[in-house]
Amino acid sequence: MITNMTSGLDFQAKALVLRAERQRVIASNIANADTPGYVARDLNFKDAMLQATGADSSSGLRTGSSNPQGGATNGMTHPAHIALSGAAGGSLGGSSHLAYTAQSQPSLDGNSVDLDRERANFTDNAVRYEATLRFINGQSKTLLSAIQGQ
Repeated sequence: MITNMTSGLDFQAKALVLRAERQRVIASNIANADTPGYVARDLNFKDAMLQATGADSSSGLRTGSSNPQGGATNGMTHPAHIALSGAAGGSLGGSSHLAYTAQSQPSLDGNSVDLDRERANFTDNAVRYEATLRFINGQSKTLLSAIQGQ
């Protein structure tokens, strides 16, 4: 009975952790915008959330448009790329959903950070993080009022 009431909170808590991790990755990209040879990273939120909730990601449809240069957007890399095993660390315990972003503007120093895109991703993720916090707040208030009998 209690698991039915708290399953929504568990889902939102997992989403909040993943949003915080994505915010950290995007902030790292922005901080390294002037570092020669730095390659921007991003978290594939959909796949990370599917893994966190225990859903089967192979049954879901892949979304995101492919890049004409052979890469893919939305944090997905080319299938022939070698996967990193825990090199990035972070609070996810590994980098299974952390991928290189496709370079949209070539640069002489090899840096692939597009500040406009990173700022937009940062703002979008911050808004989604705040929405997740509001969902958690609303659900906990609802549970509290149900417990109190109001």
